[in-house]
Amino acid sequence: MFFPQHHFPSICIADPYDKFSRKIFLNQQSMRRLFSLSVRPNRSQFFEYESLTVSCEVQGSSAGWTLKRYTSTGKLSACGSDWGKQQGSSCIVSLILSDSGVYWCESGSGEHSTAVNITVHAGGVILESPALPVTEGDSVTLRCRYQGTPSDLTADFYKDGSLIRTETTAEMTIPAVSKSDEGLYKCSNSEGESPERLMTLTVLSPPVSLSVRPNRSQFFEYESLTVSCEVQGSSAGWTLKRYTSTGKLSACGSDWGKQQGSSCIVSLILSDSGVYWCESGSGEHSTAVNITVHAGAVILESPALPVTEGHSVTLRCRYRKDKEMNVTPSDLTADFYKDGSLIRTETTAEMTIPAVSKSDEGLYKCSNSEGESPERLMTLTGEEINIVHSFVEVTCGADVQAMVCIVFVCSRSTVSRWNLYLWSW
Repeated sequence: MFFPQHHFPSICIADPYDKFSRKIFLNQQSMRRLFSLSVRPNRSQFFEYESLTVSCEVQGSSAGWTLKRYTSTGKLSACGSDWGKQQGSSCIVSLILSDSGVYWCESGSGEHSTAVNITVHAGGVILESPALPVTEGDSVTLRCRYQGTPSDLTADFYKDGSLIRTETTAEMTIPAVSKSDEGLYKCSNSEGESPERLMTLTVLSPPVSLSVRPNRSQFFEYESLTVSCEVQGSSAGWTLKRYTSTGKLSACGSDWGKQQGSSCIVSLILSDSGVYWCESGSGEHSTAVNITVHAGAVILESPALPVTEGHSVTLRCRYRKDKEMNVTPSDLTADFYKDGSLIRTETTAEMTIPAVSKSDEGLYKCSNSEGESPERLMTLTGEEINIVHSFVEVTCGADVQAMVCIVFVCSRSTVSRWNLYLWSW
């Protein structure tokens, strides 16, 4: 028995990131510690009464992480409740048939590791294959194991129901697995047949990053913005997309922006305010940025992307006299606010935070004698993560007073952390 991957309940976490007048929310949390699930022995099928050890491995400390499972009998529980023996970060299970199910590590705050399907088989033959998805290009050996003696009987190996090979050693090796090798595998010998096992690949895509020039999130109308998708090796196949404050999802070059190589150049108008990100043909996403185009005379210049803890950050209160781009004088004495409270007055219209820390996160704005800027949420980032899977869902519902639509973009990273990008209007 196996659980298809899409049957596993993935969880997304959302927090406010920034806002327009129509309330656009975005969450781009970073994992401070990488965590993974390990299975020993590294296989997905077991005979009854064999021993299985599943561990939650976290860089630094595994404290606060729990091994959980959802069994074929429909029960959700944690190691040590009525199954398994907890030993440090590991759980040791003496397997019986009812232990078949999906196993994963979970933190107290709801973060999840990759999940594995474990099948306990009552028959005499199992297929030994890696418990976790294999990496494209790696060598993989499948073993057809018989519970009796000898255990290495001549075996037939099947993929998606078709015979692919007969091996007298009961082993079949795929030297360099590729996408075409994904599928349902099983084996049989003179003593019986194994359950089927779904083999999937992990494709490690080159990290993609989004760059914004000039590096800020607020702009005056008619200024120029360049957003680029930067990929190690080649940016081919990546598209810059956006979701605007007017509720429109589209790609650069459709009815906005001019595509130049991996960059998109935008002559900004008010309706260009929105969330921008890079997206591949297979649905992978970069970090996203909020761009605000302001009709007023004052903006707050701050980094477009989350800043790194410990780095120096300068905020500038910029004044534009008119729409002809006259910005002199732009260095009027300015008041800087965080979360609604005045924190500093600067005659140079600049405020520098020498080494940003978690306590500096918050909503910033500035004002001078000519007006006030929109608010901007400054957040910190830890280690960068490479997103390898995502999906988009649009949900609309109505109440007595208004129609509410929500766009979900849910992305999973190589550290198996699900992030939720959420926009509502």
